[in-house]
Amino acid sequence: MATPCPPPSTSEPSREELARALCLRLLTARARTRAELAGQLAKRGYPDDVSARVLDRLTDVGLIDDANFAEQWVHSRRANTGKGKRALAAELHTKGVDSDVITSVLDGINPAAERVRAEKLVRTKLRRAALGDDDDARVIRRLVAMLARRGFGQTMAYDVVSAELAGERERRRV
Repeated sequence: MATPCPPPSTSEPSREELARALCLRLLTARARTRAELAGQLAKRGYPDDVSARVLDRLTDVGLIDDANFAEQWVHSRRANTGKGKRALAAELHTKGVDSDVITSVLDGINPAAERVRAEKLVRTKLRRAALGDDDDARVIRRLVAMLARRGFGQTMAYDVVSAELAGERERRRV
């Protein structure tokens, strides 16, 4: 003989259930850091104790993982936008990722790969640029600034731009 199911609850959902539902809805759209979710809960007026319990539970079951989020973020931003280490660190800091996690994730970036990415960005820009004989300083300044905005170091940016500009001038001469 089958046991009957208990009757559905007629009470309203608790604040904790509502907070959990909000977090799950936000996590469905994209991965988020614990700090982002805490900010959303605070913005909607959930008490700190409710937020802490919900976020602790989501962390325990693996739905919130700042280290994994940081790795995915770095991989995605490097592949799609060509960001350098400094820009990635600033973005992760804005997302509320802990400094130790940021350092460990960014230490995994090979400096040679970062240089190759900068070279590719500069090469792409130079292919589309109209280069006159007397505007090297202007072109170098603009390209170094572009790399700096993307988070690449100034020394490396200058070296890359100088080498790529010389290569592009040679290519156009032939």
